Amino acid sequence: MRLGKRAKEMIRLNTVRILLIIVTFVYVLPFFWMISTSLKADQDLFLMPPKWFPIPPHWENYKQAIQYFPFFTYFKNSVIITSLSVLGTLLSSPMVAYGFSKIKWPGRDFFFYLMLSTMMLPFAVTMIPTFIIFKKLGLVNTLWPLIIPSFFGSPGSIFLIRQFFNTIPDDLIDAAKIDGATDWQIYWKIAIPLSKPVLTLVGLFQFIGSWNNYLGPLIYISDESKYPLALGLPTFLSRYGTHWNWMMAAATLSVIPIVIFFFFAQSYLIEGIKLTGLKE
Repeated sequence: MRLGKRAKEMIRLNTVRILLIIVTFVYVLPFFWMISTSLKADQDLFLMPPKWFPIPPHWENYKQAIQYFPFFTYFKNSVIITSLSVLGTLLSSPMVAYGFSKIKWPGRDFFFYLMLSTMMLPFAVTMIPTFIIFKKLGLVNTLWPLIIPSFFGSPGSIFLIRQFFNTIPDDLIDAAKIDGATDWQIYWKIAIPLSKPVLTLVGLFQFIGSWNNYLGPLIYISDESKYPLALGLPTFLSRYGTHWNWMMAAATLSVIPIVIFFFFAQSYLIEGIKLTGLKE
């Protein structure tokens, strides 16, 4: 007996849902393992088969993790680096994107594609010249090399925001100009208020990138009192033994700010992802 159209549609939807559940489980599993390990006793860490639900949970691992290394010093450094980097990106990238989208000037498209081409340069190519620049400026072993680049725009962020600005009708911009508004006024009073979804998306990307940045601090910072959390967590590793449960507890604490940011910004994020995918 042939299935009806409605039955086929239900089978298709259920198949998609099952696949999504499987993919979600694969992505959530490492995060769950991290939390599970953070609550285990030392003797339970290497049990086979592994114990997924430690009973009783050892919440004192979190206290031990905070006391084992200067967690709050590293946390403060991460907050400073991340907050200023997000601020720099949200100040600089929209300005550049608006210039590439709504202001006509000679060579605009050429310089836009030239800017995009810089995304293909691997970090290893620019690492040494950038380090030399900051060395000449006397900023090595400070937090500034991790913050200053964000104030000059990010090609990926500029591209996303430009795609969003392209969805703003030119008639709206022209009407504002007829009313006597300058490009600066149009940018601040029309473009920026309309672009909250994509700015939230860009802010989240920058937040995650700065918060989890390990290689940058490793290159520029040698003073342990200036370490961010990403560089401080490996201090749990030791040739004489590693406190994996303490390390996972500290890692879990370091993830909490990202989860909180995503929780409050998820509605903007979904809208931003939809709108940045629209055609010009």
